[in-house]
Amino acid sequence: MPNVLILGANGRIARLVRQRLLQETDAHLTLYLRRAKRLGQINPTRETVVEADVNDYQALYQAMVSQDIVYSNLGGEFEPMAENIVKAMTSASVDRLIYVTGLGLYHEVPGEFGRWVEEDVGSDVMDDTRRAAQLIETSNLDYTLIRAAYLTDDDEVDYELTAKGTPFKGTIVSRKSVADLIVNTIVNPRLHRYSSLGIDKPGTVGDRPY
Repeated sequence: MPNVLILGANGRIARLVRQRLLQETDAHLTLYLRRAKRLGQINPTRETVVEADVNDYQALYQAMVSQDIVYSNLGGEFEPMAENIVKAMTSASVDRLIYVTGLGLYHEVPGEFGRWVEEDVGSDVMDDTRRAAQLIETSNLDYTLIRAAYLTDDDEVDYELTAKGTPFKGTIVSRKSVADLIVNTIVNPRLHRYSSLGIDKPGTVGDRPY
């Protein structure tokens, strides 16, 4: 039975992943978040809750011990959190990481939409996100970076993937689609090893998300 640590466990994608893992697998989940009461009811035989901040290294390290896979879906200042994640995973001898971030890490979004993404997100956030990703990519971790297009709550699983070094395609993707990629990677951890994947909905190329 694999042990999965979910960082940012109350996020909207994380909640979808949690639900599917409980329904479709026998994994034990450790739910790591700052305010545990937001989770509501948990399954005490399958879930452990850790109320802490990812910037709290000792709490993070303790949560890492005995995990098989770490799935990170965080918001905030990314570089220090990524640094803590890499350090804690390395110290705890856990190497499989699934890390969700946004599009544009490598200036891979072409045309007018790429220009608009840089403007919409802002240089400070983009630079912070890129530094965080670089920390992960230059570590010894077995990582999968997921670079998501603009997220929707559409009730669909419909997506395509682009590899690092190739142009990003669409403008939007559903949270259910991102969750599907994450669940598939957790269930089959040899998928998408040492990779950075763009994810979007096919047929949504344009100058703006719609």
